Amino acid sequence: MIARNATIVVLASLLAATGTALPAQAKPAGPNSPSPTTTAEAQHSLRAPVTDENFYFVMADRFANGTTANDDGGLGSDPMVSGFDPTRKGFYNGGDLKGLLNKLDYIEGLGTTSIWLTPSFKNKAVQPADNSAGYHGYWITDFTQIDPHLGSNDDLKALIDEAHSRGMKVYFDIITNHTADVIGYKDATRMPYVSKDEVPYRTADGVPFDDRDVAGSEDFPELDAETSFPYAPVLEEGEENLKVPAWLNDPTLYHNRGDTTFAGEDSYYGDFFGLDDLFTEHPRVVDGMKEIYQTWIADFGVDGFRIDTMKHVDDGFWQEFGPDVLKFAHDQGKDEFFMFGEVFDTTKDFTSQYTTRNSMQAVLDFPFQEAARSFASRGADAQQLEQFFIGDDWYTDADSNAYSLPTFLGNHDMGRIGGFVAADNPDAGEGELLARDELAHELMYFSRGNPVIYYGDEQGFTGPGGDQDARQTLFASQVADYLDDDLLGTDATHAEDNFNPEHPLYKTIGSLAEVTEEHPALRNGAHQHRYASEGAGIYAFSRIDTERQREYVVALNNSEEAQTAEVPTYLPSRTFKSIYGEGEDRVKSARNGTITITVPPLSAVVYEASGRIPASKAAPAVRLTQPTPAEGDNGRMLVEADLDGSSFYEVTFEARTAGGEWTPIGTDDNAPYRVFHDVAALDPGTPLEYRAVVLDNKGHTAGSGVVNAEAPAPIVTLQAPAENAWVRDAVKLSAVADPEKATNVVSFERSVNGGDWEQIGTDSSSPAYTLTDDIAALDLPDNTQLQYRAVLGESVSNVRTVIIGDPVVVQPDAVSVPGSLNSEMGCPGDWDPACDQAQMTLGDDGLWRLTVDLPAGDYLFKAAINRSWDENYGAGGGLGGGNIPLAHDGGSVTFTYDHRTHIVTAE
Repeated sequence: MIARNATIVVLASLLAATGTALPAQAKPAGPNSPSPTTTAEAQHSLRAPVTDENFYFVMADRFANGTTANDDGGLGSDPMVSGFDPTRKGFYNGGDLKGLLNKLDYIEGLGTTSIWLTPSFKNKAVQPADNSAGYHGYWITDFTQIDPHLGSNDDLKALIDEAHSRGMKVYFDIITNHTADVIGYKDATRMPYVSKDEVPYRTADGVPFDDRDVAGSEDFPELDAETSFPYAPVLEEGEENLKVPAWLNDPTLYHNRGDTTFAGEDSYYGDFFGLDDLFTEHPRVVDGMKEIYQTWIADFGVDGFRIDTMKHVDDGFWQEFGPDVLKFAHDQGKDEFFMFGEVFDTTKDFTSQYTTRNSMQAVLDFPFQEAARSFASRGADAQQLEQFFIGDDWYTDADSNAYSLPTFLGNHDMGRIGGFVAADNPDAGEGELLARDELAHELMYFSRGNPVIYYGDEQGFTGPGGDQDARQTLFASQVADYLDDDLLGTDATHAEDNFNPEHPLYKTIGSLAEVTEEHPALRNGAHQHRYASEGAGIYAFSRIDTERQREYVVALNNSEEAQTAEVPTYLPSRTFKSIYGEGEDRVKSARNGTITITVPPLSAVVYEASGRIPASKAAPAVRLTQPTPAEGDNGRMLVEADLDGSSFYEVTFEARTAGGEWTPIGTDDNAPYRVFHDVAALDPGTPLEYRAVVLDNKGHTAGSGVVNAEAPAPIVTLQAPAENAWVRDAVKLSAVADPEKATNVVSFERSVNGGDWEQIGTDSSSPAYTLTDDIAALDLPDNTQLQYRAVLGESVSNVRTVIIGDPVVVQPDAVSVPGSLNSEMGCPGDWDPACDQAQMTLGDDGLWRLTVDLPAGDYLFKAAINRSWDENYGAGGGLGGGNIPLAHDGGSVTFTYDHRTHIVTAE
């Protein structure tokens, strides 16, 4: 049974051991008071089985064509039936699994230890509404067989067996969120989203219910396709049994609420561009998905999964799917089986929830991608990179940490690092572009995590980025848009095969893999912050081999001039030998342990110490600061320790509900020593106790006293209406709670012209709490001020003020439509708010418009004010809101922006 609340699994062991009852007359202890029990058990910082893989991420259709016999998937010559057209970037181009098998020498030559395949199951070859094909693998109809365009199940088995014989693993890209677009609705194929508050789910007997209240449980009610959903699902004749396994053909196992806007409630329940969104709260879906992917592990020996669209699936699903699939893999002898999810977000307090709260092993490190691009390509302040790595503590808990995160520089959705470097440095020469590209790879290989190479990056591929424009073929292309792309570090073009092992980036990546293989601490050693310059310049860190007590110093320079820095180390008066880069062959540390390092422009150097870190004579004193709710995640407590001393230390934190058993909650090996303890499942006010123990490099330990805290009350935040908005007739209210629980009930209150607050309604439908206030019935005059707030328990939200009447709009000087479609408009690159071709025109009706011709494709866009990102609006008119999707059939499209509501649309 899946836990109804999003946080129960994480603390299951803690609560099972302790319960939540407190001993009679329990007396609170003061901060760091002597522990009434034995000292916490010292542990080493966790290294999960996968911390040193070199991934090669490849889209099979775009890599190598091993045989032309399967190009059309056995569906004939019509591209709109077979999906095969090598001249179009949105169709199958001909690559297959045999092509991958034939090119394993090339892949292995990069130092690859794991191949990660985009989804390779049978897809709906063409979705007419999208005017493109399923070459990418994300439109699955049959989860039990390989897509015929790519080969057969036997071809996959041959690829896996050969990779295993070479010591390489094979990872599958899998999907649990959706299937191909097969389900339509009675009114139309695709419809706008309908919220749960507007139209709730109903049982087969017509009784309204909130799915979050029964998610994953045996109490989940029976549903009826005709009456349970906002839209009645319809299957076209001949497609009633299209999907495999057969349970996927039951339309009541899908959300059936219309298309998502990728924000709020509908990001969990809405269809992606019409793709059938699975009802992952339903226990049959959970069990079915586990069965599907366990079969691939048992029958084919797959070594791990990358999981698509993880943040769009409810937490309870992951809390059952992750542990159960992992246990199954271990039972099959796959001791190093590894799963990581796609959580497309750059804030660690959010991305880390999937490895802590949701019991998954790892997530793709999108925050790293942003930090690496900013440092290597944009010349960002080196101290920003230092702060980025300090934030790794968000991932530290009892069974996972940042050392296992797959790191990457670009991908098939965003674009390539070569394209980013070229876009960020439009006036740079070839040498500088190549150096910045290499610097990004050096950062990725020498810092914590598992580096991922996106196929083609090793050949200098660029492109404007975004979806289809980041999916060039390594074999000779016939796609006109690809033939226009420049390649870094070579005179080659996309009109020819690009499997050149002499390409400078291929050789650099291979050498990075060799260095890290020879010196494993550069991959899984403790990551110690050492130095960060103000502005562009040097960021330096150490990697510590904890067994050999050997220190490596890595220094990267993102400025265009050589830079020198004094970098602290643990070893006074010792020699450090260069093992990578163009720095001095040897440097010697001063008596205080600092070494003076000069790093050439846009490059990296690595030094290895000649001896062991001096043994600590005694463990330092350790004190806990007062735990507080973490900024950014009110469901986690920030627990931090202060240490005396300056050697290599590891600090283990433990927690318990008062009077219960102590449970480890994480070990940190880098100052500041801290963890973010997940307590969201506990009732507000639950007494908590914390303690810590420090382990030095000689095995000495010292324990802290015990500090007390309480599980925090939830915080409720009012997100709508917009501040100072003008309103008529009705006001739509929306609030969110942190931490989110299915049991939350939020009240909304209104004040008229500063008068008393009165409750106007409640909502218990998580994860978004909404209400519409019918103000027409109040019969209030124009310019009346209304104030709104939300209340959850003792928590009172921020206040939003609106004004009855029609607004006086002060129009901006310019409005543009930046997005992944700008290059198709004629702009030099995508996401350019200053591009002339993306500027809109103000009409007499007060609306801004832009009409352009675009090729068929899936795009993302926003509205930007005055040719800058300083003020921009996305989904729902939100300031800085999410990107707005556009599924376009090709031809003319008109964008319309209303500065009164900040809503931008495309028709």
